Amino acid sequence: MTSTATSYRRSWVTSANEHRDFPLQNLPFGIFSPQGLPPRGGVAIGDVIFDLQTALENSLFTGVAQTAAQAASGKSLNAFFALPSTARLALRERLLELLDADYPQLKNLQAQGEALLRPAADCTMHLPAKIGDYTDFYTGIHHAVNVGKLFRPDNPLLPNYKYVPIGYHGRSSTIYPSGYAVRRPLGQTLKPGSEMPTLTPTARLDYELELGIWIAGSNPQGEGITIENAPEHIAGFCLLNDWSARDLQAWEYQPLGPFLAKNFATTVSPWVVTAEALAPYRSAQAPRPEGDPQPLPYLFNSEDQASGAFNIELEVLLHTAAQKAQGLPPHRLGLSNTLNMYWTVAQLITHHTVNGCSLRPGDLLGTGTLSGPTPDSLGSLLEISNGGKQAIKLNSGEERCFLADGDEIIMLARCKKEGHPSIGFGECRGVILAVS
Repeated sequence: MTSTATSYRRSWVTSANEHRDFPLQNLPFGIFSPQGLPPRGGVAIGDVIFDLQTALENSLFTGVAQTAAQAASGKSLNAFFALPSTARLALRERLLELLDADYPQLKNLQAQGEALLRPAADCTMHLPAKIGDYTDFYTGIHHAVNVGKLFRPDNPLLPNYKYVPIGYHGRSSTIYPSGYAVRRPLGQTLKPGSEMPTLTPTARLDYELELGIWIAGSNPQGEGITIENAPEHIAGFCLLNDWSARDLQAWEYQPLGPFLAKNFATTVSPWVVTAEALAPYRSAQAPRPEGDPQPLPYLFNSEDQASGAFNIELEVLLHTAAQKAQGLPPHRLGLSNTLNMYWTVAQLITHHTVNGCSLRPGDLLGTGTLSGPTPDSLGSLLEISNGGKQAIKLNSGEERCFLADGDEIIMLARCKKEGHPSIGFGECRGVILAVS
């Protein structure tokens, strides 16, 4: 393991030490705007953002690391994601050196003051990349079984599920960074007992707890990415909320897949957590239950099975307008983990391109809802409420089967391991607005 994953290093940025999300060992990349300044690339460290433009102006990088810093310092990270992993890693190594408490020229670095370290609370975060294409998968097997039982109690999983990573192409124009308010969507629904659908605001608005995967590099059209090479195409990860209108979906998905029920909004956390930062939290892919088919040869790699999964705890909270008015804390809806993925990230990338589909830097993949096996680990209200039959009781006296106007969904993620610092993703937050 390289020095990028060492657990004992501390930073001269004091807020980074013991920070639950952004210690020195994390260093995620993002696009931010300091007050009164245009968007630029930065790195989260504790409660501040390391400004890459300022660092370049002060000649803090040389060689390959400088090339990577220049690519990461603009209005999007697409150029940075287009670089080979060796260049991205060189920049991370240099950042680890610069921000280490034992950096030899620390006094010179600290003299640059506020221009180099921007208080995160005073900055606006943006999408980290211009997203060309977005694909959402269906890799959470517990979610797939739970949803399947609502429609097919005796046969919840269709025959293809355990052979092929299921996915659909989503809408990139309506992907928003954390904090963006989501307007309740309109769409056609067919009410029970009716023969004709009506255009109406969704009454069954839901969230989906997912991990987002940012794509690095590209592959020529017609040439797939092998599972051995798939890790080179992982730029990093974020949290992803695939907002869903369940009543619209029930009417329109016959016979095709998601459309208006999904494309009105997707929210992502704005920081890109790198695979290098997550190296200590890698895990073996969970063995398939007895009787399940093994992946086809193009989807199987022994190294990927041994360390291609990630142990990331996922949490989703609901904060209603009434809770806020009463000064009450949010209600935890679920606590799950990325270990609930039936397919690895490498398998998703490989299958996505096996037909010759071309991925590009800044493309975004969603894992699909990552529910766990227990009632307290579910990743959507559709599952928690058993299709709207069982309301959740909140500390404010309210009940919920699906989301109401004014409700705010907050998603969090963190990695924990003995001997290593906590690493987090920041927030993936969105509040629901009424139909205008």
